[in-house]
Amino acid sequence: MRSGLLGRWAAAAAAVTLAAGCAQSGETTRANTSPTSAAPSGEGAIPQQEQRPKGDDPVKVPPPKVSKYTYVFPVKDCRTTYQRKLLVLPKTTIWAAKGCAFVAPIDGVVDEVNTRNRWRPSTDRGADREGRFVTIVGEDGVRYLGGHLDSVTEGLAPGTRVKAGQELGRVGNSGNARNTAPNLYFAISWKTGPAHWWVRRGMVRPWDYLDAWSTGNKTLSPRDATRKLRRKLGETPPCAVQCASRKPPQGTKDPGKRPGKRSEPGPVLTVDPTVVPSTRP
Repeated sequence: MRSGLLGRWAAAAAAVTLAAGCAQSGETTRANTSPTSAAPSGEGAIPQQEQRPKGDDPVKVPPPKVSKYTYVFPVKDCRTTYQRKLLVLPKTTIWAAKGCAFVAPIDGVVDEVNTRNRWRPSTDRGADREGRFVTIVGEDGVRYLGGHLDSVTEGLAPGTRVKAGQELGRVGNSGNARNTAPNLYFAISWKTGPAHWWVRRGMVRPWDYLDAWSTGNKTLSPRDATRKLRRKLGETPPCAVQCASRKPPQGTKDPGKRPGKRSEPGPVLTVDPTVVPSTRP
């Protein structure tokens, strides 16, 4: 009888244990499968994009000052274009309307003044190819040429001190540019006498400086490049490009001389070297 009672107790204990296990399993299942809580009322299903705060305006920083000199573009208040590559000579042609002002690119002293257009296609003399022109020697010691001018500013003479931006002449097409659109022959070199005209017409490539003076750094200076080239070639290097002139046939009239036009002889006026700024390239 005792064994029967013990068997019933064991069966009852097993039943209780099984029931407890099932209950715990059901709670775990219900906890794992419970739905996600709903979003609080008043909030949309898709969050709104955040508004970025507006930043301050960019601070304009001036370009660095790379020399003690200040330059201006040599054609004033006119639309211009110019070549940025070497064609024949290390100079550039600045295309601008006839009558636009050619101005001093830097403070300096007028060096040469040629008010007469002596160029003739029959002779094509190298010294005459730029037609009417003005050169100045800047306070940086560099010489600047503006050629093919229609006119030279009245009263301008060698030795005259000028300021950057001061008018020196008006754009035209004198010299061997007479069959082209108006333009300014612009060249950079160092001071020599009129006999060495090939130096005057350009030794240092100018377009990088024109780019800087017009849109970038007005203190970019050709002084160092000019000094370096002058030391390498000497003050009066021999002519190397477009040096020869033509000899017109004897007994024939000059084909380049237009009816009613008188030739314009006379020397190029040049400055006394004692009044040129002491700073030299």
